Amino acid sequence: MAQPYPPGARLLGRPALAKPCSACGDLVGRGYPDCPNCAERVDAYWLADWGALLSGNGVAEGTPEERELATLVLADEPGSHPWTCDDWAMRRTPCPECRAELGSGALDCLVCAGADQARWAWDHTAPPGAMRPDEHSLRLAVACLRSAERRRPGIVGFWRLALPFLLVGENPTRAQARRIRTYLMAGREDELSAADGIAAMASLPPLPWRT
Repeated sequence: MAQPYPPGARLLGRPALAKPCSACGDLVGRGYPDCPNCAERVDAYWLADWGALLSGNGVAEGTPEERELATLVLADEPGSHPWTCDDWAMRRTPCPECRAELGSGALDCLVCAGADQARWAWDHTAPPGAMRPDEHSLRLAVACLRSAERRRPGIVGFWRLALPFLLVGENPTRAQARRIRTYLMAGREDELSAADGIAAMASLPPLPWRT
């Protein structure tokens, strides 16, 4: 019997430091998903697990069989596959209503809304150790940035700033996330972008109207 709730995004090692992207010049991940290099570097963790699933089932990438496998993955019970494979199966499946990538369509697409909500069953029911907090945040960030139209601008901006540091294993506390979003609302994105980590972003000088 297959291991229930197999972990995801652990087949590849994480970088030690957040470094500038050779294509867009920002920290790797900040250009996701529009910058091809940022997208390649981030998606590599999902693709490693998806590639292992394809290999284990004797399926080649880009074939009708891959699309069929994606449908089967989405029909399985939560925890049957790594969460990365659940996400990648959604990317390989067009929404039958709006034809966007499943879960990432416009705000008024109820099918995408339901699919996006259903994916988080993995996180909520997984046993301890199956998913680390930084992995959950990484999943949240990527899902948000791939469906930015469905999210509030402040949430999108927060995850875009945080993603380079999530890739190296950092994870924001709730207090840090609230503080960073407050700075974003105050128009201090340039200062946040220059910080060298999540803790540094959350430790900018107090806002004048908060003192």
